[in-house]
Amino acid sequence: MKKSKYYLFIVLALMLVLALSACSGSDSDSGADSGSEPDSSSDTSSEETDEGSDGGEATGEQVFNMIETAEIPTGDPSLATDAASFIVFGQTMEGLYVLDENDTPVPAIADGEPEISEDGKVYTFKLREDAEWSNGDPVTANDFVYSWQRAVNPETGSEYAYMFSGIIENATEIMNGDKDPEELKVEAIDDYTLEVTLEQPVEYLDSLLAFGTYLPLNEEFVEEQGDSFGTNSDTMLANGPFVLTEWDGSGLTWKYVRNDHYYDKENVALDEVNVQVVKEPSTAVNLFETGEADRTAALSAEYAQQYQNDENASTFEEGSSWYLKFNQVRDGEETPLANENIRKAIAMAFDKEAYTTTVLANGSVPSDGYVPRGLAKNPETGEDFREESGDLIGFDLEKAQEYWEKGLEELGVEEITLDYLSDDTENAKKTSEYFQSQLETNLEGLKLELRNVPFKVRLQDTTNQDYDIVMHGWGPDYLDPMTFLDLYVTDGTNNNTGYSNEEYDQLIEDAKVKYANDPEKRWEAMLEAEKLLIQEDTVVAPIYQRGRLVLIKPNVKGFEEHLFGPDYTLKNVYMEN
Repeated sequence: MKKSKYYLFIVLALMLVLALSACSGSDSDSGADSGSEPDSSSDTSSEETDEGSDGGEATGEQVFNMIETAEIPTGDPSLATDAASFIVFGQTMEGLYVLDENDTPVPAIADGEPEISEDGKVYTFKLREDAEWSNGDPVTANDFVYSWQRAVNPETGSEYAYMFSGIIENATEIMNGDKDPEELKVEAIDDYTLEVTLEQPVEYLDSLLAFGTYLPLNEEFVEEQGDSFGTNSDTMLANGPFVLTEWDGSGLTWKYVRNDHYYDKENVALDEVNVQVVKEPSTAVNLFETGEADRTAALSAEYAQQYQNDENASTFEEGSSWYLKFNQVRDGEETPLANENIRKAIAMAFDKEAYTTTVLANGSVPSDGYVPRGLAKNPETGEDFREESGDLIGFDLEKAQEYWEKGLEELGVEEITLDYLSDDTENAKKTSEYFQSQLETNLEGLKLELRNVPFKVRLQDTTNQDYDIVMHGWGPDYLDPMTFLDLYVTDGTNNNTGYSNEEYDQLIEDAKVKYANDPEKRWEAMLEAEKLLIQEDTVVAPIYQRGRLVLIKPNVKGFEEHLFGPDYTLKNVYMEN
């Protein structure tokens, strides 16, 4: 099955308050150590025939075997910040809304659209009365109240708590310790009525409510698990199509099993999904070719080139942006990357076109900007943000060397040694070697010490600012440039660079609040913010917008890939055997 999926261009005309960011991805343009082979057995096989969502039929054994490239860091929605964890939630949990096959938020636990007050600030949701957790408990309004209060509670340590700030009334004050979590303006009127009060009207609220941090949690279960909640599949509950099983918290294999308590279980064909983490592309391809895997993760360059015209190839152009992230402060001390000229030199000293062509070769495209193309259009002109913002910083060896010499002179040194942090997959290692060669060759006196670590470790080291340069990626949680831009405000939980600029902070604040009702001025503020972040301050060095090429068996039907939120969902997948 060969297919292509292109970006949905969505005009968000009136974005009244924005306080979101997005999730960090694994470097799954990569490969690495092979895991155990998938378990092709099934505890329950489907002998009957079910109708698929596209009119096809599910026939024979409904077992799907697939490959991932990254371990699951956490099963706790309040603590998750990464693509791998949100993929799990996309299969096992539902919030008030979920994404359909066109990336449109549609009611899930919400029983239809909410009642909205005249001032646009109070939303009253009726909940489905047939939704249950996988232990048989009903999903109630209190599950949302508890989850959201838990997320904004500073004691929880949620990095995504700020997604509530400026959105739900009192969230900011709670996060700052000025109010108690119970004062968050979300109320269970009764078991199946949820009232949510906003700071001010939010045009994109349905998109936000489909995001993982806004998922409900069963209070009794979470409190019973304590610190163990979300650390393995036995300490998790599902209210979605599947239940996660056989995940020990650190292993390279797990399963999704059809959730018998799911309200729409009749429309879930798959009985079982076997997932294993495989980091070596050769192993992944071999498992696919021998029939032990029905879908691979994204292929590395060697195999992407080999299989690009194969009937089993499936391509998808993502909304994720990948870049080198520069840490300016480490262990309380400024690094050489606190020097603007050193950052600019590195950002201009590598060939992006050669990298995407020779190292990735999977449809990824080089980028000289931070916000990816296809994310949003100018509400006045219809022009894409990336096109309007233009090329901000590209490969220019002559300028790079000029900046380098100036930076060395300002620092009073002739040589600089920096560590380069990345994942431990095969292609991540090739990427590391590529940038080491490019930068050491093009910038005399620079030495890069490569540090390739498991995805989970890379996330933690980035959060702790235990790095100099890290290969980093970010994908959108909703379709607007702010999902990328507000990451780098001073002391932002996803900043992790030591960067602070009052002018940048003000531009983001203006776009979120001052110009909330003026789409044109808000757009201009975001364009100016990206220019300041990349062209002037060069906080990160843009590299590419990711594409992925996977192999998937032609008898796998209904596989849905998403531009934002979880990379994919399995609810509508069925097998034609």
